[in-house]
Amino acid sequence: MSEKFSEYFNQNKDRFLDELIEVLSIPSVSNGEANKSDVVRCAEWLKAHMEKIGLQNTEIYKTKGHPIVYGDYMNAGKDKPVILIYGHYDVQPPEPLDRWVNPPFSPIVKDGKIYGRGTADDKGQIFIHLKAIESFLKTDGTLPINVKIIFEGEEEIGSENLGEFISSHKELLKAEYVVISDTEMYEKGKPAICYGLRGLCYMQIDVTGPNRDLHSGTYGGAVENPINALAKIISQLKSDEGKILIDGFYDDVTDLTEEERKELNKLATDENQFKKDLDVKSLTGEKGYTLVERLTARPTLDCNGIWGGFQGKGTKTVIPSEAGVKISMRLVPQQNPEKIAELFKKYIEKISPDTIKVKVSYLHGGKPSVTSINSPAIKAAMSALKKGFETEPVFIKDGGSIPIVSTFKDELGADAILMGFGLPDDNIHSPNEKFELENFYKGIISVCYYYNELSNLEKFN
Repeated sequence: MSEKFSEYFNQNKDRFLDELIEVLSIPSVSNGEANKSDVVRCAEWLKAHMEKIGLQNTEIYKTKGHPIVYGDYMNAGKDKPVILIYGHYDVQPPEPLDRWVNPPFSPIVKDGKIYGRGTADDKGQIFIHLKAIESFLKTDGTLPINVKIIFEGEEEIGSENLGEFISSHKELLKAEYVVISDTEMYEKGKPAICYGLRGLCYMQIDVTGPNRDLHSGTYGGAVENPINALAKIISQLKSDEGKILIDGFYDDVTDLTEEERKELNKLATDENQFKKDLDVKSLTGEKGYTLVERLTARPTLDCNGIWGGFQGKGTKTVIPSEAGVKISMRLVPQQNPEKIAELFKKYIEKISPDTIKVKVSYLHGGKPSVTSINSPAIKAAMSALKKGFETEPVFIKDGGSIPIVSTFKDELGADAILMGFGLPDDNIHSPNEKFELENFYKGIISVCYYYNELSNLEKFN
């Protein structure tokens, strides 16, 4: 297969950016009902665009929630591998809006970066694959490999319906590898292949005290305050040394081998720069582990949101009737989110005082995943990144989670190739999300090289 894609890319890169801005302008927020029609509109936009660039068998599949977009190109030949490209077109809510320097769904280009919700997570990254496919189809008239694409609209709310879709469409989605661009490079100018993701267990605790809000002067000192009780519960989840105190939490955790620790710490993060970037005086975490190990390879527990009582301006002396908290736990290989959820529930019930009622809910989760760095498809990806970025890529683990990765493995038997082009400071899930244009453009070229490398996969065995 030729490399005419490079010339086509150079001639059309400005249009590629204009098209990216167009899809970024659709506020496809999947959380809640307010933007439901926008999520559908984004799915329809992607389907139309996939048809425009030459993909076949495009379809929008309805689910109990937001739609799934599918398309393929299976004309490369039966002797060529089949890859399934997965990504998501839904985005996180943009709030707080007053922290954005520019409206989140009115993307702007500034200083070599494009700013807007979904730029790095994940519209900008799925668009890399669409433009790579276009660059082949508009020059060679075909692709060097067979490609299937599945874009979902519920990743940011836990992929609630994707697992069922995969299970009921195994033949449609059957592939040798799943290629995902929803992760980060190691740093600017240094591409990476992520070979491991942490899993996720997301919980909610609802605490109820008296049957109504009470005057704190009249009832204070006699009736349990749900906020106070919740604070005590939270304080018993982790030790001062960063160890999670849930009974049985570490039972299935396999400690890092010396070889793993050595490889991980080759990419040790500069702690002083890390603190400077975040404007914090000191760091925290599990004792006995380096910063990079705590960030990527050890389990965690964090409160993600907390509520209860009066939060308006001024004062209101009240003992609230209710309080609550949302808590996420990042899991490492061998930990099972359902098992951790049950251990969490039992522990909360054990430490909760009888002066309150407690409800513990498991919201969603996903298993950890690891792909062998000796996989031929991984080696091909490293070769492609080296060509596209003109530098040696590295292997990394990511502290985040893509829960559906383990589902692809369990249902399709396909390993995931995590070939991401974001950066750690891209502000995903935060105001002023951005995507480096250099990574967008070099990502397109790298993916083109990757499709070529995959067509000759035997050389990497």
